[in-house]
Amino acid sequence: MKLLHVNASPRGAQSRTLEISKEFTSTLKARYPDLEIKELDLNKIELPKVVGGAVDAKYAIMQGGAPSEDARSTWEEIVALASDFVNHDMYLISSPMWNFSIPYRLKQYIDIIMQAGILFNFTENGVEGLAKGKKMFCITTRGSNYAKGSPMEQFDFIEPYLRSIFGFAGIYDITFVNAQPLDYAPGITQSSMQLAKHEAQQMAAAI
Repeated sequence: MKLLHVNASPRGAQSRTLEISKEFTSTLKARYPDLEIKELDLNKIELPKVVGGAVDAKYAIMQGGAPSEDARSTWEEIVALASDFVNHDMYLISSPMWNFSIPYRLKQYIDIIMQAGILFNFTENGVEGLAKGKKMFCITTRGSNYAKGSPMEQFDFIEPYLRSIFGFAGIYDITFVNAQPLDYAPGITQSSMQLAKHEAQQMAAAI
């Protein structure tokens, strides 16, 4: 069993998102000692840019053609990242909330891997996801409280987006742990962190 951990936090050892995520991965590893965990730190790797020739290559392939020589190496990087994603059994996404949504590096990564023929196909009956049956776990940190029923609920664009985009790829089994609020009084922050850590442990224990 292989888990891909997509880390979108740029704060390293200072990251509250990763602090909670470690509770999940350590609990899961204790349950499944043979589990392979690959961490993809989006702030430490060079992501290919989906611009210019890479975009042309995408449409050329969708129409049955081939990428130009100039775009070939970039396109091969894109295919490698997308293929690596789909070749894992389950996923952990660790992401802080930035301006009500995900960090731009995570958005860039998603734009890279969402490729026809790898994560989904166009069929006579519409779109068919190619990552069916896989599980995804999302750990997010938020400064304010965006929980259902709260005044800020409408500003949470993380959960609806991730559910929609990965549902497009056939991943519907998605569980969230949202640490919130974390930028209020110190006592509230500590309580929110402890609750999120417990939820992360419980999430791993249920697998």
